[in-house]
Amino acid sequence: MNQETAACFERDFVPRITATLVRIFSQRVHIDVIPYGGALHPTRVRITGDILPAGHGYAHPLNVALTWDSDAIHGLLAPGGEARFARYLAALPRKLDNWQGGRAIDFGSRSQAEPSILLGGLDFEA
Repeated sequence: MNQETAACFERDFVPRITATLVRIFSQRVHIDVIPYGGALHPTRVRITGDILPAGHGYAHPLNVALTWDSDAIHGLLAPGGEARFARYLAALPRKLDNWQGGRAIDFGSRSQAEPSILLGGLDFEA
């Protein structure tokens, strides 16, 4: 991916991803965007939060970074990409459930088993 594509992704799509995550988590987490820094440093959306007091999850506070596959990002810029992205945003709550089931993450208690977790190479399929 080049800088221009990354800038387009960060300008046109990342704000909608972060807004959706804020709605899902009801602002009980912090969402940060780490901008594209080259091929080995893709755009990341980082979700962090303190373990909830009544939590019964894992030992570490929430610290998850999301990155997307560059081909998937290019696909958003192609015909039909906007509709695919809208479906992705609608499916994001279900995707979060699936991600925590596949990794030692408990979004409900804002905890995880490892100090940091990368969910990388994600696509935009619903």
